[in-house]
Amino acid sequence: MVKKGSNEERDLVHKLWEKEFAAMRAPASGGATKKPLPDVLAGNGTIYLAIEVKSTSKDKIYIDSPQIDALCEFSEIFGAEPYLGIKFKHTKWLFLTPERMERTRSDNYKVEKDLALKNGLELDEIIGKDKQIKF
Repeated sequence: MVKKGSNEERDLVHKLWEKEFAAMRAPASGGATKKPLPDVLAGNGTIYLAIEVKSTSKDKIYIDSPQIDALCEFSEIFGAEPYLGIKFKHTKWLFLTPERMERTRSDNYKVEKDLALKNGLELDEIIGKDKQIKF
């Protein structure tokens, strides 16, 4: 059984605090407001992250383009780096920028587990603790 999305968001917020980032779940994310808000917002005074959180027990997940568009819009206004934070069953957190996600024919996004494991960044990489860049 996959944890409910809000539990995954709390888990990520906790991990960010452990890495000395102030982090919070956006209380109105997920369509409760017309404003483009990410699921998790974090920063340490130098690096700012806006993260749309997804979790799945399957080997791929589809994301509607308006969610990623809103993430990018918020990030640009706020000055944050936009990421999709994804948790596949039995994996650690993986993070992808919108341009590293595959587009579908209907112009939405698709993330496959194998590709995320290959191209996704780990938490230490997006917070600047490990500067490896995967290509």
